[in-house]
Amino acid sequence: MRTSAQSSFRKRLVSGAFLAGSFVKTPSPHATEILGNSGFDFIVVDQEHAPFDRVTTDLVLLAARAAGIAGVVRVPTLTSDAIQASLDCGAVGILAPHVASVADAQALVAACRYRGGKRGFFGVTRAGRYGGSKMWDLVDAADAAVATIAMIEDPAALAEIDAILAVEGLDAVFIGRGDLTVALSAPTRDAPEVSDAIDAILRAAKKAGKPVCVMTDNGEESAGFAERGASAFILSSDQGFLRKAASQALGQMQAARSRVENPGAR
Repeated sequence: MRTSAQSSFRKRLVSGAFLAGSFVKTPSPHATEILGNSGFDFIVVDQEHAPFDRVTTDLVLLAARAAGIAGVVRVPTLTSDAIQASLDCGAVGILAPHVASVADAQALVAACRYRGGKRGFFGVTRAGRYGGSKMWDLVDAADAAVATIAMIEDPAALAEIDAILAVEGLDAVFIGRGDLTVALSAPTRDAPEVSDAIDAILRAAKKAGKPVCVMTDNGEESAGFAERGASAFILSSDQGFLRKAASQALGQMQAARSRVENPGAR
């Protein structure tokens, strides 16, 4: 039985609810449990840029269920095999990289859907309650629950953004600011050409009535993007949180060491 966070993720995403998530890059369940217990809405298992295989993905998605947080997977490539494996492990959403054409968006949707799609059926998985769900009940429940999110991070996608967002069954788009910055040879992700690309995506999404997800540095930046039309936000990653907290703690310890070793300098 899915927790409410898992079963409602797609519905909340599509409705434009303000959602807070984080990438998980460490192939262990602990970070996901911590993020879930902290109140985050979703995590994204980063198969594209972190050392996840099917076993570790399976473990982290199990942790997501235990912690009551929605488990999304960023697959490494836009292939039906990669998507199938993640969905069988219990992912409630797929974040697909480098969706640069209508055909790419259609392939993403098809791989995530049974009815009208190409998702392979096998009911003896976590997603199928290990054979505990009737076939057509499972088909309809899965089709209703799995979120399809396309990463827009290539200049080619900008030329087709209206058509991509018009693809039936595509639930949302993610603005890949980092990849767009590199692809456009911009000096920073705040450069005018990157800002223009972001504005074009936000305008197209608003026109299509579809939500936008973006990775932000903090709540203030998230609020700024929300005012421009985004609604789902990825804040850092488990590694990013660890690095920031460790750096802050070390800085405090270095200040304490200086006081102890140089008492006259106070």
